[in-house]
Amino acid sequence: METPDGNLDAWLVLLRAPALGTAALRTLVTQHGSAGNALATLRGGGAVGLADETRAWLDAPDEARLAADREWLADETHHLIGWDDPDYPSLLREIGGAPAALFVAGDASLLWLPQVAVVGSRAASEHGLAIARRFTRALAGAGFAITSGMADGIDGSAHAATLDVGGSTIAVLGTGPDLVYPRKHRALAARIAAGGALVSEFPPGTTARPEHFPQRNRIISGLSLGTLVIEAGLASGSLITARCASEQGREVFAVPGSVNNPLARGCHQLIRDGARLVESAAEIIEELGPHAAAAGTRLRARLALLPELEPTSMRADPQGRDGDYAALLAALESEPVALDVLAERTGLGVAALSSMLLVLELEGEVLAARGGLYARHPG
Repeated sequence: METPDGNLDAWLVLLRAPALGTAALRTLVTQHGSAGNALATLRGGGAVGLADETRAWLDAPDEARLAADREWLADETHHLIGWDDPDYPSLLREIGGAPAALFVAGDASLLWLPQVAVVGSRAASEHGLAIARRFTRALAGAGFAITSGMADGIDGSAHAATLDVGGSTIAVLGTGPDLVYPRKHRALAARIAAGGALVSEFPPGTTARPEHFPQRNRIISGLSLGTLVIEAGLASGSLITARCASEQGREVFAVPGSVNNPLARGCHQLIRDGARLVESAAEIIEELGPHAAAAGTRLRARLALLPELEPTSMRADPQGRDGDYAALLAALESEPVALDVLAERTGLGVAALSSMLLVLELEGEVLAARGGLYARHPG
């Protein structure tokens, strides 16, 4: 759990406090330096204007509910990352309305990787699903994590295609981190938790509500350098994600379609509004490459600050040629090889390998090829 010692219970109390609000909670934690200090101030009467129900909860929270939250967090693959935590993803911290905290099931370090959001229609056509698979495999092969909302259609296809090529994927949920919606994606959610990350701003046990899904869209775009929309009607929730991305100053990409396809109309509207028309993943990779390099720099700086918390393979300077990097470079050949092959040769996990390969690619040591393949740079 990433929350500092002594701060966990405070976060759980504050996050479940009725009528407190995300913005107010961020402000309190910023002003007082930690959730623990903020809670102590509120309980000591240091804040005015609190609703009666808020004050009643803060003074006497439901201990059974908090115990259930602590039980969920007792799993070593479950995490709570608060606003006062240095592990809070830097790109998400930049947006207006950022969540006060994130519950994560899986590899929380993936939130610091350069990400591309891939979203689209829940009722996507077979052609749209094929486009989603083609784009996400290429983007994952170039070192980007793929972020989406685990909905039917384009979202689910993007997550699955990324996992199929050994890439990193992040699903932002409209429920608590322990619940799956839609239920048909239970197997997919288990795959993502094992090889990626499930993320939610909602505490465990929070059920699906209509208002949660537009709300989570700002996190999908906020974690990502750019958002790609593949098939979306004019009333699609994907357009909300695209609008969030635009308001956050992030890139928006849209795949055009037939004028006879109603699922293309949302993409065409985005293009008219200034989104970049793209026909291949290479165009996105070219556009976001410089931003990805900056994200890689932030990642390296962050990992360097916490040597005691990060595995060696995630923090070492490749120029230092530590054991894991040396093993990876020795496993690479002039001909591209797949990530799972590298995992077999080195004994390293896929998540660690993905991060190491990204760093080596940014350093000019590795070339990413189509289909999630990697090779030594000929130079």
